[in-house]
Amino acid sequence: MPVFGLGITATTFVLAITIPQAFQNQLHDLAGPVVFALAYLVLRGLTLVAFLPVLTGAGQARRQLALVSAPPAVAALLVVLAATAAWWAPPDVRVDARLGLWTAALLAEYSVGLFLPYSRWAVASAGHWAERHSLIVLIALGEAVISLGLGPGRFERLALSGPVIAGSALGILLLAALWWLHFDTLAPSVEQAMHGTRDVRRIPLARDVFTYLHLLMIMSIITVALGLKFVLEAVAEILVEPLSWAGVVALYGGVALFLLTEIAVVARTFRRVRPTRLGTAVIVGLLSWPATLVTPLAALGALVAVLIALIVIDRFTGAAARRRIKASLRHEEETAEQAVSRWRQEHL
Repeated sequence: MPVFGLGITATTFVLAITIPQAFQNQLHDLAGPVVFALAYLVLRGLTLVAFLPVLTGAGQARRQLALVSAPPAVAALLVVLAATAAWWAPPDVRVDARLGLWTAALLAEYSVGLFLPYSRWAVASAGHWAERHSLIVLIALGEAVISLGLGPGRFERLALSGPVIAGSALGILLLAALWWLHFDTLAPSVEQAMHGTRDVRRIPLARDVFTYLHLLMIMSIITVALGLKFVLEAVAEILVEPLSWAGVVALYGGVALFLLTEIAVVARTFRRVRPTRLGTAVIVGLLSWPATLVTPLAALGALVAVLIALIVIDRFTGAAARRRIKASLRHEEETAEQAVSRWRQEHL
């Protein structure tokens, strides 16, 4: 398995560096769409071969391997068609054809989870499952911080000025607010709900919350990072103008998508809606138009103020639930540490 992991890592890296040229061939370079397709085919081939010993050990090789192989096979066909678009698509629609085929391939890959028979799958460790996905969210937030520090791509360097420093500080506050909204109580409470769901219902819960909704959460964080770049690009100019519609859509739309995703996570896990988050998402949507009329720092500051207000409201209105969740986490950690200590005293 480590050998497969190394191969998957290397192929994924090649796939990533190919993305900027995957739509269109660049002069004197290898054919970007073809390299992208080949890297994808190798990647999915490695993952499917890696599944074989796992499924064989579980006594489910043929049926389960067929189930997990069919969607990648369909997606691979679509990706190959996209790579060969230069042979059959007119030049003026070639990029659109590739984008459409890649979108279809993505849908084929992600929709398979809706149709797999749950009785043949299992989430052996709810804690490990939740922790891995939480780390992905942390990585996305960290990459957003790095993106903010790199500044706008069209400048050689980020100008050292008061507005740029203020925009950077507000950007960190915004990302910290998103971190708090997810990790203070929501992430641990969802993990506890996963621990408490031990029958076949655990599989669709893990799929819906951690596969589908976490993807939307990552997309929202990336969109917010793009919006912060728009803000820094605007405040780095000598003549500062209001934030463009593209910047407002990225910044406010990303935050709204983040809040709506968290609402969906709560609804799917606990069968209830958090009115404070829903109200905040509505407020963020309503403020998006005025944000195009004020300075970029004012637009970003208003968004940060709204999220901090939400954190304060949640902190006091949900104080009892928060104490209960924190106490449960502490008790679990203490119990696990005592059990590990006893085992080490006996065996080490």
